[in-house]
Amino acid sequence: MQFPESWLRAFCNPPLSTEQLADVLTMGGLEVEQTRPVAPAFSHVVVGRIVSAKQHPNADRLRVCAVDIGTDAPLAIVCGAPNARVGLKAPCALVGAILPPAKDGGEPFAISVGELRGVASHGMLCSARELGISDEQGGLLELATDAPVGADLREWLALDDMLFTLKLTPNLAHALSIYGIARELSALTGATLEEPTFPPAPIAIDDQLPVTLTAADLCGRFSGRIVRNVNPQATTPAWMVERLARCGQRSVSALVDISNYVMFELGRPSHIFDLDKIDGGLDVRWGKPGEQLELLNGDIVTVDEKVGVIADQSRVESLAGVMGGEATAVGDETRNIYLEAAFWWPAAIAGRARRYNFSTDASHRFERGVDPTTTVPHLERITRLVLDICGTPETTCGPVDDQITKLPELRPVMLRIARAAKVLGMPITQAQCTQGLRRLGLTVIEGDGTLTVVPPGHRFDLRIEEDLIEEVARLIGYDALPTTPPIAPIRPRLPTESQRSPFALRRTLAGLGYFETINFSFVDAAWEHELAGNPDPVKVLNPIASHMSVMRSSLLASLLQVLKFNVDRKAPQVRVFELGRVFLRNPQRVGSDQHVAGFDQPMRVAGLAWGPVEPLQWTAKPRQVDFFDVKGEVEALLAPRIATFEPATHPALHPGRCASVRVGDAVIGIVGELHPKWRQQYELTHAPVLFELDLQAVLQSPVPQFEPVARRQAVERDIAVIVPEHTTHQAVMHTINESEARILPVSAQLFDVYRSQGDATASTPGAGEKSIAVRLTFLSADDEQALDDARIDEAVRALVEALQSQVKARLRH
Repeated sequence: MQFPESWLRAFCNPPLSTEQLADVLTMGGLEVEQTRPVAPAFSHVVVGRIVSAKQHPNADRLRVCAVDIGTDAPLAIVCGAPNARVGLKAPCALVGAILPPAKDGGEPFAISVGELRGVASHGMLCSARELGISDEQGGLLELATDAPVGADLREWLALDDMLFTLKLTPNLAHALSIYGIARELSALTGATLEEPTFPPAPIAIDDQLPVTLTAADLCGRFSGRIVRNVNPQATTPAWMVERLARCGQRSVSALVDISNYVMFELGRPSHIFDLDKIDGGLDVRWGKPGEQLELLNGDIVTVDEKVGVIADQSRVESLAGVMGGEATAVGDETRNIYLEAAFWWPAAIAGRARRYNFSTDASHRFERGVDPTTTVPHLERITRLVLDICGTPETTCGPVDDQITKLPELRPVMLRIARAAKVLGMPITQAQCTQGLRRLGLTVIEGDGTLTVVPPGHRFDLRIEEDLIEEVARLIGYDALPTTPPIAPIRPRLPTESQRSPFALRRTLAGLGYFETINFSFVDAAWEHELAGNPDPVKVLNPIASHMSVMRSSLLASLLQVLKFNVDRKAPQVRVFELGRVFLRNPQRVGSDQHVAGFDQPMRVAGLAWGPVEPLQWTAKPRQVDFFDVKGEVEALLAPRIATFEPATHPALHPGRCASVRVGDAVIGIVGELHPKWRQQYELTHAPVLFELDLQAVLQSPVPQFEPVARRQAVERDIAVIVPEHTTHQAVMHTINESEARILPVSAQLFDVYRSQGDATASTPGAGEKSIAVRLTFLSADDEQALDDARIDEAVRALVEALQSQVKARLRH
């Protein structure tokens, strides 16, 4: 919530500086997120009045203005603003003035004597945008007719007034108004609170609009009155326009501005109907399926029985507690109006605006709770402003029609002083608690070591004892609470040597050139269907956006979105990874303090590589990252454990360039190149390579075991075998390392692959064949007996026979 400091001090003005005031509010639970002046710094800008405006002799769109700034002679200033006219009062920057830089960057702008198309200009007439006051750029900033010529503009417009931006938690609905914040400030500082009074408006007619409250669970109180013969084209007072602007609200019309002003001032959203457009009376009820309504923002929405509405005899007029309808909106032709102030049950308003993908100030307040006891006084405040601003000699008011169906029950809450002291961790007295709670305007009944508090109508958040303890803590000040360290033994829990930490894994990936990214766990449902092959993802009951409606079951789609974001910004190379949780259905999962029944939430690590393997250089030709590059990085990630890769399929990956990752007997993940259709959809010049692994499996890292250095020298032999083209390197290695024919410890290393274009011979492979050359390294089994040629030849012959029988190999001569 944004508001000007001066408006707050009009209700409560403690002897504090702006910084001290912000600290008090923050330590009282009303976090001040930002303070900034109304306008950025500028100097030598005064109120000027145009006394003449002549056409520029050499330019069609420029005028030469004589500007009175309170000196003996007016200044000659060349101006191209469309609203520059005789008699207009506008900001005038004098020679030597320093104007603020543009919002998109740049340097401060100094005003000097300039020449435009041959005519000297001794200053500059300014727009609101050029002074940094607002983004309006329709011409010069038009000042009030009573603005004193020559006065300093910053002082006249109070541009050094500070704007406060509060970040309020949902339980602080009572602070969603200037008066509500002032009430809190008075309690925190002890400064006097100026309580507004609302004298009843004079009643000259007996007219009342028939109103029926059909849904008591929607509306607990509905107050309204008729006002006739108003002037809707009246000009909103400058002070009201200024205060609304400093709250971030644009002026619309006098009647709309009055409604918005009271909402910011007192926290009471209200609505003003054009009485002559209402057919019969009003009915406050739940909607009916199929009913439609055109809202003030131009949207046409369809309601149902779960949405509250205000309707007349022929149509729905507004969404209850959310937004009014266009059919009964006030306009320039309005003469008779109906003022409405109501109490809507928070549960009946919560989430209704989000159903239609928008939010309003009214729904933001009503779904948190608005005081049901003040509808009539606030209606009198609205009436008085209407009479003062839009009133005419013929304006008349009807009586207030106040209908009550059911109001919230104010249940007493008990606070135990000993309990409060224990929770806060500091000694407090009953007198401290009593005085503090009474400063908040609460009714306190004292007992023996207890206080019983009856919450007022505006405090929907006071329901249990802990709520009162929080109020006591706020009044003491969070900065005054002791920082007592816990008294408990601290025993380090060291992880086992056989398991790495996630931080070590992050360092390893960073060492491989990857950057960490963190993404939302809720994603677009289309991602789950298309990229994860998950037709039934876990749905979010109350999504924050339509494209974040389900929980992800894979990290790959999130990484692809990061890639797309970077590629669109001309990133030449992208390597990113994420450690995150995925969400899977599992009917066998039993609920516990760490698990939700019916769901698994495992952690995974995923990575994506796209672009050249190395930056452009002269020592090697540029090459795009491919499957084998990322496969090698996955192997490095899992080292010292040996991973094997088997052909696999995945909805997001290329069917011929995708492999499952296996460690031991378990498949722990997938690695592969993006499917061509997704590469085309994401408009990528070449395909990225992705991997996704189970985090717990990756964190396992066996402790190296000591082995003595062999006493006998190893013996190496090279063999070349011709195998069918479809035979994989893994099948050959498995046969050599795991075959029962192995009679000596041996390790094998592939060092050559050869294919021939001719017919098959004893020394060359034919069509559909390839030659694989392997270096075998033998060691003595008992480390005592030296290896001789006979034993080695026998071991080689046994391995060749195993290759012949298991992978259909033949020895190449």
